[in-house]
Amino acid sequence: MKIVVTGAAGQIAYSLVPFLCERGIFKSEEKIDLHLVEIPAAMERLDGFVKELEDSAYSTVNSINTHDNIDAAVENADWCLLVGSIPRGIVFQGKEIKERSDLLQINGGIFTEQGKAIGSKAKDNCKVLVVGNPANTNALIGYHNANNANQSWMAMTMLDALRAKAQLSMKLDCHVDDIYRLAVFGNHSPTMFPDLENTIVNGQNAYEQINDHSWVEDKFLPKIQKRGAEIIEARGASSASSAARAACDTVKAVEHPTRSGDVFNAAIMSDGSYDIPAGIFSGFPLLSDGNGKIEIVRDFSLSEFAKSKIAITANELLEEKDLVKDLI
Repeated sequence: MKIVVTGAAGQIAYSLVPFLCERGIFKSEEKIDLHLVEIPAAMERLDGFVKELEDSAYSTVNSINTHDNIDAAVENADWCLLVGSIPRGIVFQGKEIKERSDLLQINGGIFTEQGKAIGSKAKDNCKVLVVGNPANTNALIGYHNANNANQSWMAMTMLDALRAKAQLSMKLDCHVDDIYRLAVFGNHSPTMFPDLENTIVNGQNAYEQINDHSWVEDKFLPKIQKRGAEIIEARGASSASSAARAACDTVKAVEHPTRSGDVFNAAIMSDGSYDIPAGIFSGFPLLSDGNGKIEIVRDFSLSEFAKSKIAITANELLEEKDLVKDLI
């Protein structure tokens, strides 16, 4: 299998690539051909990472290749994990990136190029996971420029779901494996909505077990929505290992059938389900059959409170779409 990872010399990829080399992540028993992509200025650092990967002698890996050009990297790719993006707050071409509109336009150029390359050169059944933020709208840009309806494009919301499971397990004193049907709706941003009203813990409704709406609204939601900022404040850098774990878990969730009675989380192109406007990439509860088919779970019952929160995050996605309309 040919696996492409962009931003391969960065912090997330440093954890992600070893995770991907674990046996059992991919359904296929084929050995992996890793194709790692970076900008020219980071190729020396990437070379150091490759030496570590070689020294790890993974039984699952057939070859490791490096590229500073996306077109060469994605030829006949089975999976593309688009980790690299320009973050807010850095100086890019002599200007500090502060505004969301600037961030979207700059990354839009990157994902326009990557989308065109993947659409024309990767396999028709290629699966694409966008990790680099703003992930939902980057995925939207890449999807439109790929112009290949047979490929599966997703943006990562699994990290938000894992954060929500961790906080819920502490609240209810349960193991994370006891939590089913926890879904994150909307944007991977502070507007996201992790839903507890349809979550099941040890066979019982989680929201009813908590029995404290003020905790859900005033403690739980802000904790998940602002967790990324909390980590940046604490470690002086954004989430890396947890983001890598979430990306790997997304790949595994797509490659294997969803466990009975459960869902997995990613953002895909909306078809209007749950009143989320069609034409944007939104987080949904999803099912995978393990053979490449992904579908939205449509039986969630949403309260007016949940609907109001989902409307906020959907509106943000529409605003982002409007900011990049010239790129799609």
